[in-house]
Amino acid sequence: MTSLIEDYVNRVDFDSYEDFHKNFKITYPDNFNFGFDVIDKYAEIDPEKIALIWTNDEDEKHTFTFSDVKKYSNKIANFFTKKGIKKGDKVMLTLKNRYEFWFTMVALHKIGAVAIPATHMLKLHDIDFRIKNANVKLIVTVEEDRLIPDYEEAQKELGTDLVKCVIERDLDGWINFNKAIEEESDEFERPTGDDEVLADDISLIYFTSGTSGLPKMVAHKQTYGLGHIPTAKYWHKVEEDGIHHTAADTGWGKAVWGNFYGQWIAGSAVFIYDYDRFNGIKLLEKVIENKVNTFCAPPTIYRFLIKENIKGYDFSNIHHVTTAGEPLPPEVSKRFKEISGLRIKEGFGQTETVLTIATFDWIDAKLGSIGKPSPLFDVKLLNENDEEVDIGQEGEICIDVSHGISPGLFKEYYKNPEKQAAQWHDGYYHCGDTAWKDEDGYIHFIGRNDDIIKSSGYRIGPYEVESAVLSHESVSNCAITAYPDEIRGQIVKATIILQPGYEGSEELKKEIQNHVKRVTAPYKYPRLIEFVDEIPETISGKIRRVEIRNNDNKKE
Repeated sequence: MTSLIEDYVNRVDFDSYEDFHKNFKITYPDNFNFGFDVIDKYAEIDPEKIALIWTNDEDEKHTFTFSDVKKYSNKIANFFTKKGIKKGDKVMLTLKNRYEFWFTMVALHKIGAVAIPATHMLKLHDIDFRIKNANVKLIVTVEEDRLIPDYEEAQKELGTDLVKCVIERDLDGWINFNKAIEEESDEFERPTGDDEVLADDISLIYFTSGTSGLPKMVAHKQTYGLGHIPTAKYWHKVEEDGIHHTAADTGWGKAVWGNFYGQWIAGSAVFIYDYDRFNGIKLLEKVIENKVNTFCAPPTIYRFLIKENIKGYDFSNIHHVTTAGEPLPPEVSKRFKEISGLRIKEGFGQTETVLTIATFDWIDAKLGSIGKPSPLFDVKLLNENDEEVDIGQEGEICIDVSHGISPGLFKEYYKNPEKQAAQWHDGYYHCGDTAWKDEDGYIHFIGRNDDIIKSSGYRIGPYEVESAVLSHESVSNCAITAYPDEIRGQIVKATIILQPGYEGSEELKKEIQNHVKRVTAPYKYPRLIEFVDEIPETISGKIRRVEIRNNDNKKE
């Protein structure tokens, strides 16, 4: 059994959350490089240690050791170098959950090039925007929907010299990625001199999902991966030589939160299911079949699972489950525990951060709470004057950076000094989310600042109302937004997709309203309900409440 976690932390074991929060520290050299210092070191000291277990809908299965990851990442690094990719160059990846993603990310870290993971669901204007604004030099993609023609059209529109690589295909104008890398050497020397990769260099850029406005480029340093040690070790509770799975496509930041950096540093393998079309039951079956020990998924997946017939499934190999991405409806948490015996532990973070607040190992899950702050960040809830609010009062989640910047907090909004100045000032990074803290130190998420509903003097967070609406048997999905009102300023509106077999009616609206009044504070109930077939979402699956509000304002 081997783990490299002790190379980067002052201590591994802690007696309590208080001990952890006060004493946990991450240390690293000035030239830290995840590719060489983690992957290649594992390949040296324990070459047969399992890194990645991969399967797909055709029941293909591959198991890769750290020695394999070293070999393939070196081949890719040599290929990229021959194509002119060097330190600081941008490489865009639309690889779904192909195993090549993991090798390629490691290769880019070794070179010091900048990875830009993206979803395969991008449209032409999304691709144009990313290639132009990030100055992308090379892409590696799967052949999916219109990705290939859209990349070609984007290259034509932008007039850019773009190296285009596709997985396992022979296409005109494209390099067959798998054939190309097989021809390369599996040895790659660590760069030195001007090419040496330093801990403060940019390694990764994510485009925010853009719930309002255009996506921003969030640039992370080489130390970003180290910032995920608390994510994996003390929240996911990954096991040394165990198997972890986080349900996430590689286009989203959640994929490297849960299936890459922290898990490997802490000594766990990761399991990847590369599906064509999502099916929650099939995912659960794959997780059980492959003996996954620790599991993380967004609340939507847990919500799907409890509505299916999963009684009788064997959860005995799964020891710990977690969730993040949006608040977990208490009803979902209760029902999943009844079925599986497992309590879901919540976490909170952003594209700009690693895990920031969570129900860590030593503390019990409290329904409605996202947990307590990570030791990496000095989290404070501040009012509009940057003053810390009292217990029970609402404040913006902020990170105090006046005493230094921890690994895991982003370096900058790339090429966007205005956004940087707006969010990062007066010694704080302002997250833009509102929350309150209870007397036990647990933090309760309310919502994005722009999404808070102000009605008759009350401030109402959308998530708590959505949770109440979703607990009605007729509701499949729901978005809560503010609707303008002359008397109250704003009222609560529910935009609802119904479960199959239900039809929208005035009677059903009244039934849902009364249900919400019973399960939460009556003043929060939706005075306006609209039944729809579709709710606007970002390409990362987050509800675009701003679009609903804008459409409602146009109707006024």
